[in-house]
Amino acid sequence: LLTFGTGIGSALFVDGRLVPNTEFGHIEVDGHDGETKAAASAKENEGLSYPDWAKRVNRYLSVLENLVWPDLIIVGGGVSKKAEKWVPLLQIRTPITVATRQNQAGIIGAAAAVAEGIAH
Repeated sequence: LLTFGTGIGSALFVDGRLVPNTEFGHIEVDGHDGETKAAASAKENEGLSYPDWAKRVNRYLSVLENLVWPDLIIVGGGVSKKAEKWVPLLQIRTPITVATRQNQAGIIGAAAAVAEGIAH
């Protein structure tokens, strides 16, 4: 799960178990902290169009994909409310889906993990 907002939040599950301390927003992409170029705040701060921002997100996801080769990427955060404007522009191998709870996905997932006793 990746949430695009002020930064890029992340959660990685392997075989149903949460992997702790995955700060995927901070992976290096072309010499920069990934979230400085691909977070939703970068789109807003730099006045990027959705297509221009999607190119940055695509590059970020390509680096992430080569690092962990996920089975699925779920995107959330406030910008997921406009997913139709940028998700179809992404061209990576991994299937991408939009979190059904959009901006609330991260907090709901964290609460569910506690409630269901998902350990790391």
